[in-house]
Amino acid sequence: MSAAAAVAGPALAAGVAAVGAAAAAAADAVAPQQGAAPQQEQQLPSFDSSRYTLHSQGAEARVWEGSFLGRSAIVKQRFSKKYRHPQLDAKLTVSRLKGEVRSMMRARKLGVHTPVLYQVDHATACIYMERIEGHSLKTLLHNDELQGAELDALLLEVGRVIARLHDGGLVHGDLTTSNMMLRGSDKQLILIDFGLSYNSVVPEDKGVDLYVLERAFASAHAERGAAMFEAVLEAYRRASKQWSATLNRFAEVRMRGRKRAMVG
Repeated sequence: MSAAAAVAGPALAAGVAAVGAAAAAAADAVAPQQGAAPQQEQQLPSFDSSRYTLHSQGAEARVWEGSFLGRSAIVKQRFSKKYRHPQLDAKLTVSRLKGEVRSMMRARKLGVHTPVLYQVDHATACIYMERIEGHSLKTLLHNDELQGAELDALLLEVGRVIARLHDGGLVHGDLTTSNMMLRGSDKQLILIDFGLSYNSVVPEDKGVDLYVLERAFASAHAERGAAMFEAVLEAYRRASKQWSATLNRFAEVRMRGRKRAMVG
């Protein structure tokens, strides 16, 4: 995913903006009304993938590339789990879809850049969003494309962004360098994939978020990972108003993780 393409004409921009607003409202829409007659074996309609190219697939969703109102777009499609009862599966899928959209909207309100939402389709469990034209932080670091002052500035921004998220009561849930994009046009840091995010003010939850990021730096960027993560942590400490409780819990989470690694 990522980097915003050049803005099309004003009419198109207005159209996309209107759809984006509708997408936010759609996140709160409720499926069947209370008292409605129950449907037998209710299942989610299928997603028409003929106009899209499969980008990747995870345990919970497929990510497709295509266009939306003439703009480059990503479609995240949550798929059904065959082992669940169809009605329960549909309910859980839509609930998680709503949760992800709400988290993206909340992150933006906190000043954290995320892909622009274009449309939310509960019927097919799909989120249509901006495709970021750029590279993940993981790729940039792996290819040594960031050095010196540019790297220092980016690590500083990573720490600040996470602090903003956590101080606002939002935990990402999958905080890795793969889920941080650097847009090519303006070098803006953008967080993606809020599928596991949730609201929390508990220091333990924030500490786990940081520990996940530390492990990501250590595993994907072995030689410089520790030093880079410490730079992120220092930036977090300076930016967060709640850094003390969070970092104390992070130290405990880190210790537990090391003990588990030793035991195997």
